[in-house]
Amino acid sequence: MSGDGEDLPTVGQLADLYLGNLLYSLESTALSLDEQGREPDAAFYRGIARKLAEAHGRASRSARRSPGEG
Repeated sequence: MSGDGEDLPTVGQLADLYLGNLLYSLESTALSLDEQGREPDAAFYRGIARKLAEAHGRASRSARRSPGEG
């Protein structure tokens, strides 16, 4: 391993790799907050999960497009 960090994954690469785990954890947290009666907090975590899932969907659609499509 070199000291320049070139072989280390980026935040985006890690988030993509562990997206399912992250979404599960966010929903688990939201469910726990719901049970505590903290609906606004639960909605906040579900909003984060929604944004991550939507961004992943956009990236996946973009990657599947052929170079000639726009």
